[in-house]
Amino acid sequence: MDADRLSFEAYVQARTTALSRIAYLLTGDHHLAEDLVQQTFLSVAGRWQRLAAEGDPDPYVRKVLYHQHVSWWRRARRITHVSLTGVDRPAPDRTDEVGVTVAVQRALARLGPRQRAALVLRYFEDLTEVETAEVLGCRVGTVKSQVRDGLARLRTLAPELADLLEVTS
Repeated sequence: MDADRLSFEAYVQARTTALSRIAYLLTGDHHLAEDLVQQTFLSVAGRWQRLAAEGDPDPYVRKVLYHQHVSWWRRARRITHVSLTGVDRPAPDRTDEVGVTVAVQRALARLGPRQRAALVLRYFEDLTEVETAEVLGCRVGTVKSQVRDGLARLRTLAPELADLLEVTS
């Protein structure tokens, strides 16, 4: 049992940074991304012995991460939001040196979770359509339509990213 615990701890140390980047792209919030990664590791910890024995646990861990994100999104939809009309809101950070990064993050944040997940898996994780469908638990045709619709929506929402989006098409 000690070897499994050490193996899991080593995996967590090795993969936390990469999974945190993916989680941030999905959530658009550093704190939510940290929570998402921690929840994913908690879900995987109970199955670690079997996962480690089967070989590469990364596909399963990514699948848990994406499913956990969709689950959070569904729960958040049911929560009623209080109107903040009249409340001062902080101005967005307009730092020039990270302009493209900020534009991509904002554009992704305006997509639905399925389109965002499909785009992150296809273009950030560089998974095939078949692998993306497996992670999301849907058909390849659904992945194709989610990516197509997501890119079209990004072109509308963030025309300043047109050059970047043409490379991904």
